[in-house]
This record gives sequence, C-alpha cells and structure tokens, in this order.
Amino acid sequence: MKWVWRGLGVIAALLVVAFLVLRVPDTDPAEMRAKYGAAPSQFVDIGEGRELHVRDEGPRDAPVIVLLHGSNADLHTWQEWAEILREDYRVIRFDQRGHGLTGPAPDDDYSAQGFGADIDAVTDKLGVDTFTLAGNSMGGGIAMAYALDKPWRLDALVLVDAGGAPVKREGGGNLAFTLAGMPVVGDVLSQLLPRSLVAKSLSQSVSNQQAVTDEAIDRYWELARYPGNRGATRKRFSAPRTAFDAAEIGRVKVPTLVMWGKEDALIPFAAGEWYAEHLPGATLVAYDGIGHIPMEEAPERSATDLMIWLGDALVPPELPKAGRGMEPAQGEAVLTP
Repeated sequence: MKWVWRGLGVIAALLVVAFLVLRVPDTDPAEMRAKYGAAPSQFVDIGEGRELHVRDEGPRDAPVIVLLHGSNADLHTWQEWAEILREDYRVIRFDQRGHGLTGPAPDDDYSAQGFGADIDAVTDKLGVDTFTLAGNSMGGGIAMAYALDKPWRLDALVLVDAGGAPVKREGGGNLAFTLAGMPVVGDVLSQLLPRSLVAKSLSQSVSNQQAVTDEAIDRYWELARYPGNRGATRKRFSAPRTAFDAAEIGRVKVPTLVMWGKEDALIPFAAGEWYAEHLPGATLVAYDGIGHIPMEEAPERSATDLMIWLGDALVPPELPKAGRGMEPAQGEAVLTP
C-alpha cells in the first residue's frame, strides 16, 4: 500500500511540473497596449480606478453607433465595419470588461447589468445621449438586455448572431468555448491555452475561412492572456445562463435589425429567426456561406446592409421613409445579399 501512495505522489508531482512547464504566461500589458492600443485608441477613465479601451471615430455631429464585441473578442472585431461606417456615423467601440486591453472588472460582475453599466459609463463620458446599439454574440445578448432595460437611450438596435434566444444548438460548436465551460478542465486549459486551440476555435466559429488569418489568431490569443482576462472568462462561463422570454422582448419597440450567418455553428440561424419573429417589426438579414461573425467574414456586405437599413430606421418619424426595400413584411423581411 505504501508503494501505491508513493506512486500516486510521484504522478501528482509530475503533473504539477508538467503544468508549470506547459503553462502559457500572461502577456505584458505595456507590450499589448503598444501593439493594440495605438491611435485612435484612448483609455477612458470611468471612475473607481477603471479605464476602458475605447475607439471613438467619425464626425462628432453624426448619428452614433456603439458596437459591442462577443465573448473572448475585442474592439478590433469591428475594424472593417468602423472603417466603412465612420464616413457617415460616429462609431464608438470598446473592449468590454474582462476582455482586450480593458481587463477584468474589480467587482467580478459579469452580469448583463454590469456590462450595461459600462455602456452608460462610456457614452456618458463621451457626451452621447442616444445611439444605435449593435452587438455580436455575447455582445448581442448584452445589447438586447440593454434595450429591455433602457429603451429610451436607443435610436435603433442591431443584433448580429446574438446570444440569448431560447434555441438550442444541435451539433457543431466551438472547442475552446466547450472546454471553458467544463469544471476543472476549463480551469486547467485556461492556463495552458495553446495558440493552436485558439486557431481551432476561430476556425470553427466562421464559415468563411479567409477570416482566420495569422494576425487574427495572434490577436485573440494574446488578448485572451491579458492579465486577468483568463480569470474573467472562467467566471463568465461558470455563471448560469438564462434565455430571453418571447413576451419580454415583445415589449421592445426600438427599430431592430437582426443580422445572421446561415452557417453559424455556435448560435444557429433558428435563433435569428426567433428574434425576428418576436421583436415587433424586426428586419432579418441572412447571409449564405457565413458563420458566427459576419462583420469579419463579410464586412462590406454586412456594413452596407446596415447603412441601408439605418437610412430608413433613423429618419425622423414626421418624415416619410425613403423606401429602400428593407421594410419588414408581416413583421419580418429576409434578405440574402
């Protein structure tokens, strides 16, 4: 029996050594700020010692669009949209708590209310009263929750492959997200986090593989290891998840555009159809051959569709709409560019 315990002790020691050797360290904050936080980035002090990594571009007097990235992403996911939209709109995007160069929340609050408080903090700090709120994946669920909580602040709502619909995925998925949700396994792998796992995860998230570049993989991998972000990810994934109720979102009267990749392996297209069905007067735009992140997979098409829709949605109610073919028929319109 003594030899059994000794053997187990040796195995445990070897596992500890292997973990320490294979663990991928955090990235250096100064290096990451130099690489990903150069102009036009700014670090906005929102009080209580917190700074958020923000980019605020476009004419100051133009309609405002606030962009919320998805889980384990950052504001760079919107780069090509921002370059297109900033000609006619004021485009504000920021690394949400627990992500990118913003880093973890000191209070460990990763609820929809916590994320929503940061939206208020950023827009208030930048002097913005009302705005269009667009979110992808996790960011879409946050945007939907914000629309329920503070609809008076929104000119329009844009849900891009958004989380929160009560629709279950059958098959598919994202390896990194699946592992992150496992007790113990997720804790260990979050510390190991090989670049190959991030590459696999990104590849599984998209249908258009041209979006899986070395630059994109490096960005996701490096910012996931920004100090505190791995711990924040574990806290988010260990929290219980709830879905929106149809009657609940049926109260939202904000003009809404639902954009979805038909090949989304993380949040199925049926979830986009659910949103379009239950949000009053919502418009649904669907993309063949596109997966979970249309703004990276088909940036020009999706940004153009957004601008066409906004051209009607943001027209003052006392003026006639331009009639650009985006009006919902019986509560929904499906366009495939």
